[in-house]
Amino acid sequence: MNEQLPIITIQNLVMQFGSFTAVHDLSFSIPRGMVFGFLGANGAGKTTTIKIICGLLKPTSGDVIVSGISVCRKPGKVKEKIGYMSQKFSLYSELTPAANLDFFGGIYGVPQKKINKEKERLSSELGIADFSHMKTSELPMGFKQRLALSCTLLHEPDIIILDEPTSGVDPLGRREFWAEILQLSRMGKTILVTTHFMDEAEYCSSIAIMRSGELLILDTPAAVRETYHTTNLNEAFIRAVESKGDGR
Repeated sequence: MNEQLPIITIQNLVMQFGSFTAVHDLSFSIPRGMVFGFLGANGAGKTTTIKIICGLLKPTSGDVIVSGISVCRKPGKVKEKIGYMSQKFSLYSELTPAANLDFFGGIYGVPQKKINKEKERLSSELGIADFSHMKTSELPMGFKQRLALSCTLLHEPDIIILDEPTSGVDPLGRREFWAEILQLSRMGKTILVTTHFMDEAEYCSSIAIMRSGELLILDTPAAVRETYHTTNLNEAFIRAVESKGDGR
């Protein structure tokens, strides 16, 4: 299989809510095995696009092709290919960590033996001897994030979509989390991640910057810095969203 063939192709995507257009004629593709950064201010259309990719929203027009499958025609099949970790509501806070793993594993038909092995691995990795009496809400933020990622990966998806996964996580936790993301990429997984931390966006092979539902720029972090004449990706991002996307 050609590793550079797109695993996600977005085709003239439009999403309207009444008179409001959240996504306007969006088109781009993501090669297999890439860490792809999807950037933009709040309200830029990132989360709406992600929900369409995951088959959670039906677009007004256009389509998304995931591993050769049309999201519009077969959203259920697409969901099998994707692991989605949202910033909010990705875990059930009143359940124990073990119960969360059982629940998400059960949704995808993961064998209990495999779920139990993941419980043991996570317990050892986090230094928590027993998950059975602890509510997920009692875990530190960094631990919640690691648990959420484990739940996302249980069914071994080809594509991992992370929507602001490190929001509220301390710098050490963010660094450890990104080390795991890069390891998953080396294993051939495709990662689509949104973040407001431009130092995290530097880890990405390619980034897309959105504004008001439209794609402003799609390139490598280095090329984006060069386009906007800065050595700082944070400054390049600000210049991009304040410009018309033409590098001025």
